[in-house]
Amino acid sequence: MGNKMIYFFGGGNAEGSASMRDLLGGKGANLAEMTSIGIPVPPGFTITTEVCRQYHENGNAFPPGLNEELTVNIEKLQLTMGSCFGDPDSPLLVSVRSGAARSMPGMMDTVLNLGINPAVVEGLIRKTGDRRFALDVYRRFIQMFGDVVMGVPHHEFEKVLDEAKEAKHVTLDTGLDADDLADVVDRYITLYERYTGETFPTDPRTQLNKSIEAVFRSWDNPRAIKYRQLNDIKGLIGTAVNVQTMVFGNLGETSGTGVAFTRDPATGINDFYGEYLMNAQGEDVVAGIRTPHPIATLADAHPGIYAELMNIRETLEKHYTDMQDLEFTIQEGKLYILQTRTGKRTIFSWIRTQVEMVEEGLIDERTAVDRVPAAELGKLFAPILDPEDIRKKGLKPVTIGLNASPGGACGKVVFTAEDAEAWAAKGEKVILVRIETSPEDIGGMHASQGILTSRGGMTSHAAVVARGMGCPCVSGAGELKINYAKQHVECNGRIARQGDIIAIDGFTGCVFFDPVTVKPSEIVQVLRHELDPEKSKLYHDYSTFMQFVDSIRTLKVRTNADTPTDAAIAVRFGAEGIGLCRTEHMFFESNRIIAFRRLILVAEKVKQLRTRLENASGSAREELIRELKSPLAQYTQALTELLPLQRSDFVGIFQALNGLPATIRTLDPPLHEFLPQDLDGQKEMAATMGVSIEQIQATISSLHEFNPMLGHRGCRLGISYPEVTAMQVRAIIEAALEVHSQGIPVNPEIMIPLVGTRKELQLQRDITEREINHILNEKQLTSLPFHVAIGTMIEVPRAALTADEIAHSADFFSFGTNDLTQMTCGFSRDDAGKFLGEYVSSTIYEYDPFQVLDQTGVGQLVRMAVEKGRSVKPKLKLGICGEHGGEPKSVEFCHSIGLDYVSCSPYRVPIARLAAAQAVIKMES
Repeated sequence: MGNKMIYFFGGGNAEGSASMRDLLGGKGANLAEMTSIGIPVPPGFTITTEVCRQYHENGNAFPPGLNEELTVNIEKLQLTMGSCFGDPDSPLLVSVRSGAARSMPGMMDTVLNLGINPAVVEGLIRKTGDRRFALDVYRRFIQMFGDVVMGVPHHEFEKVLDEAKEAKHVTLDTGLDADDLADVVDRYITLYERYTGETFPTDPRTQLNKSIEAVFRSWDNPRAIKYRQLNDIKGLIGTAVNVQTMVFGNLGETSGTGVAFTRDPATGINDFYGEYLMNAQGEDVVAGIRTPHPIATLADAHPGIYAELMNIRETLEKHYTDMQDLEFTIQEGKLYILQTRTGKRTIFSWIRTQVEMVEEGLIDERTAVDRVPAAELGKLFAPILDPEDIRKKGLKPVTIGLNASPGGACGKVVFTAEDAEAWAAKGEKVILVRIETSPEDIGGMHASQGILTSRGGMTSHAAVVARGMGCPCVSGAGELKINYAKQHVECNGRIARQGDIIAIDGFTGCVFFDPVTVKPSEIVQVLRHELDPEKSKLYHDYSTFMQFVDSIRTLKVRTNADTPTDAAIAVRFGAEGIGLCRTEHMFFESNRIIAFRRLILVAEKVKQLRTRLENASGSAREELIRELKSPLAQYTQALTELLPLQRSDFVGIFQALNGLPATIRTLDPPLHEFLPQDLDGQKEMAATMGVSIEQIQATISSLHEFNPMLGHRGCRLGISYPEVTAMQVRAIIEAALEVHSQGIPVNPEIMIPLVGTRKELQLQRDITEREINHILNEKQLTSLPFHVAIGTMIEVPRAALTADEIAHSADFFSFGTNDLTQMTCGFSRDDAGKFLGEYVSSTIYEYDPFQVLDQTGVGQLVRMAVEKGRSVKPKLKLGICGEHGGEPKSVEFCHSIGLDYVSCSPYRVPIARLAAAQAVIKMES
């Protein structure tokens, strides 16, 4: 149809269809579709999204030819309706509404009752015999046109209306009679002319052109832009404009208007759900001035209309094969459908509607899987702040931070991890409030109901650890002023002191300095064996849906887990093994941190003496050997103390996995992270370990690095302290042997972190294999009764560039995309949150690269490493273990480049499973 700008619908025929939503917008495409299948739709026409694009490119002016096409279609509409623009005896009134290809409810502008003027008002009075109705139509048009088209403040119109109601001593608009509304109209006109300096337009064509332009301009209003950002709506060129014949719900008690869903949008229950008002126009239902009636009561009030509406409900749902959100108007006993669209709904409703539609034969399993928004799935598993409690109490958040880990939490404020553990041990529910967290806080984080920080981004320590624990977290709430000394947090004039109750919402980032009721997740209760699955319809639908998912996906999904508890819950969530077990988290428990700190105190001295010993000879060498003897004994003793502690952890993890693979990363963080940085903590450490505080401070000083994330960590620690690597390997293998002896299969994988060269990996592999041989000799075994894979994390760009060399020494690669993103982009993930939002809004990056894998940059390094690694070893096992492993767009990328698995925190495992299935469907379509 070439340069056609306008598509007509009406009289049982339509020039468009549902397949044309990119051109006609969702609303226009569906109006055309409904017209074609016989639904009673008021006739009209749709101006395309392409015209909106041209309008903006043309300096906010109509493109050539639009006015001419408008004239043609207005004449066609007048002929169809037997009425005419501006004709007092048979007036044509229309609505002008937006409609983008993706639904954006309420974000752009609408004008109703267009075409009315004083002469038409008189004609309507003669035609209907209802002066009040005619004046009500006119005052609504003046208000909407003035507000939407000309920018007269909405509240100024409302002020006039409120004054009229106060003078009449009524609370509802319906309490104003015709004379009252005539006065309101006069005052509205005066208000309009005062603000605009123009006479209110009476020519319907002038009204129409100005309204069309207003809808086009609304594409770029702040709320529409924000909505597109929040809902990740990209690639659209603009909004369509729908010009549709008005039907009136405010013609008395045989007229009305309403909104309905073919199924419950909150729960998914297959009940007709909605609200309506008689003698009202559409905005009355949503404005909250009058209380709408439940749709079911329409069956008693107007049984014929209700029966017709139920038939249309069934027709639309069968035609579109999904839940529909529809708007309707009843004009003097005749029903009209003004729009239909796929209904927005909660994730609870998504799961139930799709499963039941499969069971009903309405859709197939692949369609169900493809529709459910993967990023929303995590909301099924988190506790929630009860919205009804918030509403009843009239609570407002004191600030909004980053929704770092989903879920609602309420508890008493504590400011240290120690207090969190101590209070929790006494049965208190606590929220740990920190400027930022560190690995040392792990115990307190685990003991807390939720975590709140004023610094840090979506991949900060707090965010990553909280997601791994399934603990609600709001991070980067920069308005919080946290004072550890005074033990209080201040925000926007309110103060919460230690012990005060606050609540956080990890879904939205909202922070409340008030108590809020928390509701648990049914699914998690079932998975923890706290609720009988037979008593949970939600769990039944969820498990059925995930069976659909697993029958489609090919990419395996593992979990990042550091404890047997985390491993067990992840397996219940469908994890097919552990892709990242961070051994350093095991050292932070109180009885272990002492032994590990003792190790650190002597490790540096041992390293220094060994270095000097390499260049010494004669008596100097003998003296160094004698000097090394005592610290080496302490070093060995500390390792001996740590070995059974590490071994017991791995025993529990292997038992929980029951033969599933466990990729265990050797020590990664720099050693300074294990030492207290504050004076009180240093004094406590000195007293506990029986050494001087000066020795503690000297060790901390010697370990200081200007950029520790690029410093002495990962495999570099293992090369400097080979005995630490050997101890960890021994703990892994001995634990695996113990569990295997219990008749439980084991599948250990040892992963060396931060490798940049093949030589680094080979040195650590040599230590690993040597220690395994020592164990075999000690136990008089010729070989292990299970396979042990030895591989590496690809998280340094050089490792990706030289992956073909490194592959010679690796059984597998696991991409650590958190660090790979840091090093490739040159961002600190803890600090970049201060400006990455601006980078995204300025389209420098499409998404925050720590949340969504940067496919054109970091992703190309991953792709290169895959190709190079498999060029050497075609069956090289490849996975990803950064937080990107649970993000849907990143999972799709991993599937597309041929990775074997992704790994993510336990509560994101179902999200990754769904995203992996959707990736298969997308590649096949």
